[in-house]
This record gives sequence, structure tokens and C-alpha cells, in this order.
Amino acid sequence: MPDYTLYYWPIPFRGHFIRFTLARAGATWDEAGTDGTVTAMTTPVGGQPCPFMAPPLLHDHANDRWLPQMPAIVMHLARRHGLSSDPDLELRLLCDANDVLFEITRYHGAMMWDRDSWQTFRDDRLPRWMQIHEAMLFAETEDPALADIILTALWHTMIDRLPPLRPLLTRHAPKLEARVDHVAATPAIAGVLRDWADREPRYCAGQIEASLLEMMRG
Repeated sequence: MPDYTLYYWPIPFRGHFIRFTLARAGATWDEAGTDGTVTAMTTPVGGQPCPFMAPPLLHDHANDRWLPQMPAIVMHLARRHGLSSDPDLELRLLCDANDVLFEITRYHGAMMWDRDSWQTFRDDRLPRWMQIHEAMLFAETEDPALADIILTALWHTMIDRLPPLRPLLTRHAPKLEARVDHVAATPAIAGVLRDWADREPRYCAGQIEASLLEMMRG
């Protein structure tokens, strides 16, 4: 039996924060896939092993513990596997990441992108987020710290799955770009990326991914 089961859609997006952390920890996991995830999230609350609204959800088999919410899952894994060195910083970065993902998907797809709103986001808020995280970089260690894993799951996933955004990171946060590229090339993380290299959907799926890709084609 694997150490964990991840209930999430077959997309990178929030899933890679958990996958990268599991890989960095050397843990084994399987994924419930779309059918298993839909079943888990639509089960009546009283029948769920842990009441939750939407994935991701992680089952820690050794402790028979179920955890929803990406930041809670990552912090649990960090404690379990000795990866956390500065929990306040790490939690802050996870909350930042949730904010960035919320913004780039236009509030989880509540609206689709149009040219004017995309240009404002691309030229203002997204570069500022990049600059904030570049300003927070700390000393590199031989093995990636949890903060490195979080930043890589956010920024490398974005520029890997949405390549037209890489020049933006190069321009506004070149040190951050170099750091996340380095972490992405480490054996554990590179193994995850190889598994996802040619998969579709590319990033967050659905109409909002189509909207993002349309903005980048223009």
C-alpha cells in the first residue's frame, strides 16, 4: 500500500504543491483520479471520512488521517517528514500561492479573461507577486527547503505549463526563475515533471484554462 492517497483532479495547479512535497519527502502515493475524487466530494457530509467541500484531499494511511485544503496538507506532510524549518514563512508562502492561483483563474473561473483585464493583471499584479517572492529568497541549501518546493510548485508550474509567462518571470524576478528551475531539476521533482510533461489539460483545465490560453495566443 502507498503511504498516501491524493484525491485531486488530473491537473497540475494545486496538485503539484502536494505532489512535489510528497516527492521531496520520498513518500509513495497513488491518486484517486477523477471518479474517485468526484465520489469523495459528493458523498453526503455525514458519510465523508473528513467533512470537506472540494479537493485536494489527502489520506495519510499510516495515521488513517484525512486532510483537505492544500496549505493544511502541505504543512502536515512537512511535519510528518521533517521538511519544515520555518512554519510561519512556509504557511505565508502557501497562502500567497493560493492568492496567486485565485487571481490567475479570475476567482476560480467566476469570470473569463478579456484583453483589458488580462493586460492589467499581466503588467501589474502578476509581476508584483513575482517581485515579492524574489525579495523573500533566502540562502540555498543542498536539498531544497520546503519554501523552495512551494515556490517551485507555484512559479515553475506556471511557466512550465504556460510558457508565454516565462519571459515575465525572467524580466521581473530572474533570481526566482533560476531558483525554481534549479529545484525543478532535482531528481525527485524532475521525476514528477516527467510524468506530467505531455499531459492535457496543461494547467487548471476547463473554460478558465481555455481563456488563459486565448490571452497568450493574442
